[in-house]
Amino acid sequence: MRRPAHASMLTFGMITLTRPDPAVLRNGLPAERPVFAAPWEAQAFAMAVELNQRGLFQWQEFADLLSEELLAAGTAQDGEDYYRHWLRALERLTAAKGFITEPERAQRQAAWDAAAKATPHGEPIALEKAARGGR
Repeated sequence: MRRPAHASMLTFGMITLTRPDPAVLRNGLPAERPVFAAPWEAQAFAMAVELNQRGLFQWQEFADLLSEELLAAGTAQDGEDYYRHWLRALERLTAAKGFITEPERAQRQAAWDAAAKATPHGEPIALEKAARGGR
């Protein structure tokens, strides 16, 4: 069985094997941070892609709303809150298109929040747990 290759460097005429630094890519550039910091960000992204692929909205409509959200006061300059704005733009778009009303969205958000609070750490969140009082 072949062992994985390690990066090496020349030190005073001697080759010294060193483990590659996981924070550095092979080309010596810093590794980029993950695209999604949390699963919900990936899910929000996937929802927008899916709705667009189903022909329920055009990307320009979404881009316009996302731009409004990003330009709003209080946007973090480091992009930490980018997907919060993404989600808010998606919520606004789905409401504008009549896919869901604001009261329905608020009710679903409250149901998921209650379910999350009723779910022990490490278990999947299920709406049924909130309805049964966490049992």
